[in-house]
Formats: sequence, structure tokens, C-alpha cells
Amino acid sequence: MRLFLCGDVMPGRGVDQILPHPTDPALREIAVDDARIYVGLAEARNGPIPRPVDFGWPWGEAAGVVDRMAPDVRVVNLESSVTDDGVFAPGKAVHYRMSPANLPCLAAIRPDACALANNHVLDFGVAGLTDTLDALAAAGLAGVGAGRDAGEACRPVAVAVPGGGRVLVFSCGMPSSGIPASWAATADRPGVHLVPDTSEASADDLARRVGATRRPGDVVVVSLHWGSNWGYEVPADHVAFAHRLVDAGVDVVHGHSSHHPRPIEVYRGRLVLYGCGDTIDDYEGIDGYREYRDDLRLLYFATLYPDTGALAELRMVPMRAWRMRLVPAPPEDAAWLRRTVQEASREFGTRIGVDHDGTYTVRPA
Repeated sequence: MRLFLCGDVMPGRGVDQILPHPTDPALREIAVDDARIYVGLAEARNGPIPRPVDFGWPWGEAAGVVDRMAPDVRVVNLESSVTDDGVFAPGKAVHYRMSPANLPCLAAIRPDACALANNHVLDFGVAGLTDTLDALAAAGLAGVGAGRDAGEACRPVAVAVPGGGRVLVFSCGMPSSGIPASWAATADRPGVHLVPDTSEASADDLARRVGATRRPGDVVVVSLHWGSNWGYEVPADHVAFAHRLVDAGVDVVHGHSSHHPRPIEVYRGRLVLYGCGDTIDDYEGIDGYREYRDDLRLLYFATLYPDTGALAELRMVPMRAWRMRLVPAPPEDAAWLRRTVQEASREFGTRIGVDHDGTYTVRPA
């Protein structure tokens, strides 16, 4: 079976403003008070953006790539609230929201599971989270990792696949990604599935949740929002946490939070993505951290053996954000990205090859 494992999808703020039904552009950031400024910055760098664009515009040519790869299951990290609510969550420097009327932008990629356990889904409070859950349900999109109580927030999405099997997708996040402790769902409080730390006890608790739901033949994906935004180094405790999950039966660790791709590991035949990077965002014109080339993106397609969940191969397609739309990365940029991720992954013994069609490949040793 093949999985599309997508990085951070952030269709709020500037992206929302170019879509057909933008919400109120007001922001409360230190230097920016209007989301349309991010559109202007992107235009200043790469040229004019027509407005309004169609719902598929932010995905650009990536949508066709995904369709050609024909994944059985599509998993994205939806890092935005979906609400028109105007009550900003206190104590946060950045807030993301997209209008519920613009949700067809997310639906354009046809996700089977939208991971919500991240540091922006409650940017507009509990009301904004409730709006998000309601909007996704109304659009026929499955949210996972947040809910009206802990039971709902911790419940996985089960995706049926050809041949009668299932892929179980769990979504959880950690404080290291910027999720406030107060956002954790409880028995009587809406919130996210928050894993408090990378301790053995936390890994074992998550593994018990997986074991309580898993059936024989299921493939398990843990979509995990963790770590800082920038840098290639993976903390030793993150590596240990991922390994402990795999040792307990998790087949794929789908990590995200960093704004650029981080190392890749194949541990005991299972895929660990320590950070997939952003896929959709409005960062194109923002200065700072340019050395990480966060305008370059990777689309991840993991082919697994359905009877064991082991990795057969990982394919990656390099893309570039251009006028707030994904296009194929130019050859020199794609080559830089491959070299960079290869070097970052070297300590894990990972080799990134180039296939005949130009996609990048990782295969188990």
C-alpha cells in the first residue's frame, strides 16, 4: 500500500486571503496587523498573484503529482483553525485561521486524515476548535488529534484500504512544538491529544493507546507534531522516543513542525520522518532563515508491505512555492535539497537515491 505523508498545511492567514472567501484579515502580531501583508511580500519576491484564486491554486502542480502517485491513504497536518471567530487566543504571537467557506482548498487534495494536534488549531480558542471540527465534519473530512474531550482527541482515524486492511492514523503533539499545556484535552475540556514529553513512560502510554485499538493486520501511523521550527539536528530523546514507538508496533512515525525537511530514518524496517517541513504556507516573502530554503518542499510517498507495515520504498518529489502555489523545484534547487537532507540523514545510515523519473528514493538497506 502507498501512503501520502504531507507536511504542514497552513491555509490560514495569507493563503486564506487569496482564496474566494477570505475571513477577517486582522492579525495581532508584533510587526504585522493584516494578513494581506504576507500576500504582498510574496508578490514582491516572485510576482503578482491573481485574486481570488481557485481553491486548488495553493496545491498547484502538487495535486497532479499526488494523483499520479495514486496513494491509498492521504495524511496531512492541518495547522490552522477553520473559523470566522474573531477572539484571538491570549499569549500567542501568531494566529492562523481560514474561513470555513475556503475549506474546499483542503478538500482539493482529498485527505483521508487531517492531523489536528498542533500549535495552531486552538488559535481562536475552544470556539474556534469547535468550528474547525464542525467544518471538517460537514465537508466529509476526518479530523484526528483534537476533540471535544480527551476520548475524541485521542481516537484514531481508521482508513480502509484495498484488500480489507486498515491504516490507523493517530495524531498527537508535544509542548516542544509550541503547544500550550492548557490545550490538552481532558475528560471535560476540549483540546488536543498532547503527549507531555519524550520520556519512556509517555512513549509507553501512547503505545498502549495504539495497542488498545489495533487489530491484526492494521498498519499504524503516528502523526507527531514536535520539535523546533528550524535546524537539522534531531535531539537524542526524539530518536529514542521514535524508536520506542516502533519497538512497540508503530509502523510509521510521521513527524512535523519544522518549516523545512529534517532527517529520515529507516529503523527496524519502519519509516521515521523526523520533520516533513511545510507544504502549504504564506512564508514565501518572509526574510530570515533563508539558508534553510523553506520555499523548497518535499512530497512524501511511502510504500509499505501491507502484511507487515515494513517500508518497501519512500519516494519524494521536490516542489517549490512560487506565487503561493506549488510548482516543480528547478533542477539545481532540487539537487541542493537532496544533498541537504542526505547530509542531515547520514547519521541514521540513510541513503537518498535519484530514480529514473527524477523522484528521490529511500529503500531499506
